[in-house]
Amino acid sequence: MVWVAILVLFGILFWAIIVHKQTTAPRRGRLAFAGSVTLTAATAKKGDIGVYLQAIGTVTPIHTDTITSQVSGMISRVNYREGQMVAKGTQLIQIDPRIYQAQVLTAEGNLERDTNLLAQANMNLARYQAAWSKNAVARQTLEDQEKLVAQYQGTIKADQGTVDLDRVNLGYCDIAAPISGRVGLRLVDPGNVVTANSSTPLVVITQMQPITVVFTIPEDNVREVESEVRRGQSLEVDALDRSQQTLLATGKLESLDNLIDTTTGTLKLRAVFANRNSALYPNLFVNARLLVKTLKGVTLIPAQAIQFNGEQAFVYLIKNGAAHLQNITAGITDAGVTQVTGINPGDEVATSGFEKLQNGARVAVSKPEAAAPAGRNTIP
Repeated sequence: MVWVAILVLFGILFWAIIVHKQTTAPRRGRLAFAGSVTLTAATAKKGDIGVYLQAIGTVTPIHTDTITSQVSGMISRVNYREGQMVAKGTQLIQIDPRIYQAQVLTAEGNLERDTNLLAQANMNLARYQAAWSKNAVARQTLEDQEKLVAQYQGTIKADQGTVDLDRVNLGYCDIAAPISGRVGLRLVDPGNVVTANSSTPLVVITQMQPITVVFTIPEDNVREVESEVRRGQSLEVDALDRSQQTLLATGKLESLDNLIDTTTGTLKLRAVFANRNSALYPNLFVNARLLVKTLKGVTLIPAQAIQFNGEQAFVYLIKNGAAHLQNITAGITDAGVTQVTGINPGDEVATSGFEKLQNGARVAVSKPEAAAPAGRNTIP
């Protein structure tokens, strides 16, 4: 009987505990719901924000020279190092010039000989003219001498042309850089024999500074960009790496193509960069960002503060310790900051805790542990 009484007592205690939990749980829930929502907030600022167009671009040199030989002969010297930056006029390769020096000497000799023959013919012509004035020679003799002088004059012109041509060919033996830039890997060695007008390159030079980036924009944005260009605006272009985290260089828009590609519906643009640190390498793929215009004196808030109900954007304004839903119109976004209308600079907006927020909910604003890194237009 004692054991039965003990079991009954334990059963009554167990039932009392269950009933107590069931009656007190809703009360704790109501108390928790009645508490404030802890969140972070930011203040809307008045500032400027850029309107950008982004596209994939290719680094394209202004000049790329593939140099071939214009004379035949053996290479006697290679004066450049692979990857060397060279200035315009730097001697790169020399072809054995001795055969061309001999040709120049021969041509100059022929010119000198024919020049003296012309001088002799002019002396004889003067004598015949004097004799003709005294009726001492026949008219035919005088005319023959005049034509002989004219023949020697033509010979002199031909000799001079041969001298000039041979001097040009001799100059081709010293191959100099036609532009400033970087030379590529060595393609020939001393002792190699090259032929005139061969398609085999001797050296390739690529201009590095300045350099350009070619990118495309949608045809719907062409009018906007062209109108800014016609107004004389110098549009800024940023070149970023593949991850869009590192700014490689900043340049200026140089030109627009004259037609739209019908297969893609895009227009090509070219931007020029000083590239003083050589960060832009020929044929490198980059992310080009064109600054079309700058909106000045607009209201800016962090993009993370904006929420959406279907197509309607809204924010939670923090006033008097409570959150108030406010519809807005979101505009341009750049570097985590969005231009909006519908609120005023100085308004405080919630940037977290949205899963618990409701219109009119009590809030407690906490300072974030670590501030986000500042971007181009990031609100401090």
